[in-house]
Amino acid sequence: MPVNRTVYLNGSWLPEADAKISIFDRGFLFADAIYEVTAVVGGKLVDYAGHAARLQRSLKELAITCPLSPEALLDVHREIVARNEVTEGLIYLQVSRGAADRDFAYPAHATPTLVLLTQTKAVLDNPRAKTGISVATIPDLRWGRRDIKTVQLLFPSMAKMEAMRQGADDAWLVEDGFITEGSSATAHIVTKDGVLVTRGLSNAILHGITRASIIDIARSAGIAVEERAFTPDEALAAAEAFITSATSFVMPVVRIDGKTIGTGVPGPISKQLRELYVESRLAAAI
Repeated sequence: MPVNRTVYLNGSWLPEADAKISIFDRGFLFADAIYEVTAVVGGKLVDYAGHAARLQRSLKELAITCPLSPEALLDVHREIVARNEVTEGLIYLQVSRGAADRDFAYPAHATPTLVLLTQTKAVLDNPRAKTGISVATIPDLRWGRRDIKTVQLLFPSMAKMEAMRQGADDAWLVEDGFITEGSSATAHIVTKDGVLVTRGLSNAILHGITRASIIDIARSAGIAVEERAFTPDEALAAAEAFITSATSFVMPVVRIDGKTIGTGVPGPISKQLRELYVESRLAAAI
C-alpha cells in the first residue's frame, strides 16, 4: 500500500500516515457513514455531478450534514487530484456522523468527519474488459435500504469472498428469486432480441450513477431498454451480461455459476456501450 499519498481530513491536507480519526467516530462504531467513489481519467472527474447528487441524497436519508458546500467539495476533489498527481484512478470520499460517546441514538451535536483519498488505478485499459469476468449467484442478505450508499459493506465483502471461493471473480446477489445487483456494481443482461434489461430503481438496489448514464446512452443509440427484475435463469439464457460501476465503467460478464453466457466472450452491445460511455463521459469530465 502506498505510504506517500496526501489525504484530506476535516479541512486539513495530511500525509496518509498522519491522518487519524477518533475511535469514537460513529463510522467506526456503527458504520454510520456514507461514501462515494469518483473515477479520474486524464486528471478530470468522470460523472461527478451524479456522484455529488447521490452523496447529498444519502446524507439527507441519514440526517448527516455535509461539512462543505457543493462548490467547496468540488474544489477539494480537484485539489486532491492535483496534490497526488492522479492522471487515472479513483477518489474515495467518506462522511460519517462524527465522534460521540457510544450510543445507538444519534448524538445531538456531533461534527461530521469528512475524508477523501485517492487510488491510482487503470480504469480505461482494464484487461478484464477484453476478456470479461465470471460471477457466482449468492443469496442477498443485506439490509433493506441499499439505495443509501453506506459504508456497511461487510456482507458484500463476504459475498465476494464466497464467489471467489467458488472460482468466480465476483458475486451477483439474489433475493426472492431475482437478481438485485453485484457485490459492488449494477447487474445487466442483454436478451437474444437485443434488449438491455436492468433492475428498476427501488430501495433494493443502489441507484447507480454509471447505470443511469448507460441507460441514457443505450436509448440514444437505439438499444431497447427494460427496467425490470430478472431471474438467474434469464441471465443464463441471455446473449450478453455485464456490470456497471464507477470503478469498472462497463465490464462484460461471460460466465455465471460456471455456465457460459452467449459466446463466452464480451458481446457487441457490451463493447459498444463501453466505448460510448468512455467517449461521452470523458468528453464531459470536469
